[in-house]
Amino acid sequence: MRAIFMAASAAGALALSLPLAGCGSSSEEAAVVAKAPAGPRIVLSAADTVDWQDVSAEIATVDQAQVMARIPGILTSLSVKEGDMVAKGQAIGRIVDSQLGYQSGAYGAQAAAAQAQVAQAAAELQRVKFLHDNGVYAKARLEQAQAGAAAAYAQVRAAQAQQAAVGAVAGQGVVTAPASGRVLRADVPAGSPVAPGMPIAVITAGPTIVRLELPESLAGKVRVGSRVMAPGLSEGRVVKVYPSVMAGKVTADVDVPGIDNSLIGRRVAAKVETGLRKALLVPASYVTTRYGIDYVTVLAKDGSAADVPVQTAPSDDAGKVEVLSGVNAGDTLIGAAGK
Repeated sequence: MRAIFMAASAAGALALSLPLAGCGSSSEEAAVVAKAPAGPRIVLSAADTVDWQDVSAEIATVDQAQVMARIPGILTSLSVKEGDMVAKGQAIGRIVDSQLGYQSGAYGAQAAAAQAQVAQAAAELQRVKFLHDNGVYAKARLEQAQAGAAAAYAQVRAAQAQQAAVGAVAGQGVVTAPASGRVLRADVPAGSPVAPGMPIAVITAGPTIVRLELPESLAGKVRVGSRVMAPGLSEGRVVKVYPSVMAGKVTADVDVPGIDNSLIGRRVAAKVETGLRKALLVPASYVTTRYGIDYVTVLAKDGSAADVPVQTAPSDDAGKVEVLSGVNAGDTLIGAAGK
């Protein structure tokens, strides 16, 4: 009797479970086969978009002028420091070579001695000419006196020229700015001995630019007129690509309006236009964000719709974003109704 009751209970439980199972299956199918919502629809297709490449860059000037010593001596004064603005031709320091003073004095003494010889030769010429005119001296003696006077004058001119040359060399001790700009370095203290060709200061020359360091693989893709963007700076354009490769890098200059030149040499992150590429561009209204994840609604072949997570990136086209993954060309997207 107990066995019969247990069998009957099991049969009843089985009979009750069958309708419940059937009910759960039908609800899941209804959720999957949900009809697509109303709204605008687009079919994805690859379109041309600008290809940007991240590159390294720095704030620089078209050129840098080095202030070099032209004579050996002691740097007696340097009136500028880092950050100062200077004008082309402005005197910023002085180099003194004490030996030049001694040489100038020696040549001055030679010139004075030559002047005395000139006076003596002139007097001798005048006396010989008087005697020649009165028949005392022959013409050969007069010519000899004239040659002596001319030699004395030549010695004066030679001594004066040597003294002027020493003065010109001493004048090269004035240190002048070769260009107008900002002093980047002036690290030789006053009182230091210097030699010809020794850098005393470095000055910016030319307008301020952004200088790019491109991998040599981009050498054929970046050209004059390519756009460049950097955080905190206006959009610029490449104005020069240098025709050489150094350590696998190609250098390019970019003209950026209103650039700040207070920190020459500051490194910045930039991206440069390298041409066109194919991309999936979607109106931003077709993308929804939930909990930090972007979704698009994709229409299936059976008429149902599903929200698919996608990875997106900004696009140059106004009002559009680029879809990097999650959907493919040919998929149909459904936008929100009323947008």
